[in-house]
Amino acid sequence: MPKLFAILNVTAWAGFWAFGYLALTGEGYTRGEMTIAVLLAAAGLFTGVYAYLKLVRISERSGYAKPSNRMTRDQRDAAQSNWGEV
Repeated sequence: MPKLFAILNVTAWAGFWAFGYLALTGEGYTRGEMTIAVLLAAAGLFTGVYAYLKLVRISERSGYAKPSNRMTRDQRDAAQSNWGEV
């Protein structure tokens, strides 16, 4: 599964950069072609971010990467109850 997300990540970011470049620098394209280029670039962006975040989670769970610093629910509730107190 990690390899699938890695391939998806690379492909999505490549699509984002390729179609984003076309959308920004394309001259002489019709309005429909520009809209399609923008939509494909946006799809590449969102898919790339999703795949990247999934890869981060997979690498944290497998022990390949250090887990992020997360608070437990009790720690978060205690911090929020002291909000604004200095």
